[in-house]
Amino acid sequence: MGVATGTAALIIILSVFNGFDDLLKRLYNSFDPDIKIIAAQGKTFEADSDLLNKLDGSNIIDLYSLCIEENAMLEYGEKQIIATIKGVDDNYQSVTGLDTMIVNGIFQLREKVLLPDDTQQEIPLGIAGQGIAYNLELSTDFTQPVNIFIPSRTGQFRGNFQDASDNINSATVYTSGIFMIQQEYDTKYYIIPLETAQELLEYENQVSSVEIKLKKDIKSKDAVSELSNLLGNQFEIQDRNKQHEYAYKIMQTEKWAIFMILVFILLIASFNVIGSLTMLIIDKKHDIQILKSLGAGNKTIRNIFFLEGIFISFFGAIAGLFIGGLISWLQMEFGLVKLGNEGSFIIDNYPVLINWTDFLYVMLTVMVIGTFAAWYPVRYITRKFASLEY
Repeated sequence: MGVATGTAALIIILSVFNGFDDLLKRLYNSFDPDIKIIAAQGKTFEADSDLLNKLDGSNIIDLYSLCIEENAMLEYGEKQIIATIKGVDDNYQSVTGLDTMIVNGIFQLREKVLLPDDTQQEIPLGIAGQGIAYNLELSTDFTQPVNIFIPSRTGQFRGNFQDASDNINSATVYTSGIFMIQQEYDTKYYIIPLETAQELLEYENQVSSVEIKLKKDIKSKDAVSELSNLLGNQFEIQDRNKQHEYAYKIMQTEKWAIFMILVFILLIASFNVIGSLTMLIIDKKHDIQILKSLGAGNKTIRNIFFLEGIFISFFGAIAGLFIGGLISWLQMEFGLVKLGNEGSFIIDNYPVLINWTDFLYVMLTVMVIGTFAAWYPVRYITRKFASLEY
């Protein structure tokens, strides 16, 4: 029971960490591209014809989107907030999965309106993170625009230093949709058309990143290597793990730290096996002498108790794997354990993902511990109580 409980706990905790890791990746993947190209130095780079021709000619790229980011002040009614505007082109919706995370409104970057003189004008639209929408009390009914303000990069102060209005670039954008991914994104980004962002920032062809969707069956690792060779060292090529390197490392570190803690607990539980075998040897010392009298060798007698310990660990491990796997499966299918109040989180239940390689690692770990737990009392106790030479 001790071995089974420890084994089941290992399987359950590893499955929960797998679930959170998978959830984190899915959340990031809805906003982040397969590959992201940024400048090796500086904030922006020029998306010139040479760069675009190389990207167009690559046989691993399905689509790419030009993007630019910068901090700005957003004003809606009487409320103001500092956020990051992200200018994106028309391919952005296909490169990422942001449109699938819209919780209010639609994903739309432009809208044609009819002017009084019967001419049409295209106005820019924006998509806000839910945190920004909450702080500004945004509405998607197109009744009131969001005003975006960014200091001019090229303007110089003229006249009164207290009046900097001549040095502030501004744009008016109506909000078409609100997305919800996670707090890091929801409170940071306001998505607008690329040309609007470039006009605000006084850029022509400058972008801060090129976000790429790879063709099917192309591995990120191979894509990073190929694009690095294609574009040279003036660009940094990031796959999804690199884009959130610290988050993934922390998650993996926590997973294996918990694994080691539970292994330590399992080591403590293995003393049950040592104790049980010790008591069994003490109880059976007269039977040992009978077996020796019947011609059983020391090796045979030691193997009896050693196999007893191995069987305890083996069947305990099998039972623990079954129990842990069953509980994990029930959580996956029916969500027995809730995270909290319904609707307060992105998901309602603890995420669980069963990874069958975890079963192999846990089984090997338990059997290594079980082998030691069986060997120790057999090695020392049989010699003490049965005068068996090792």
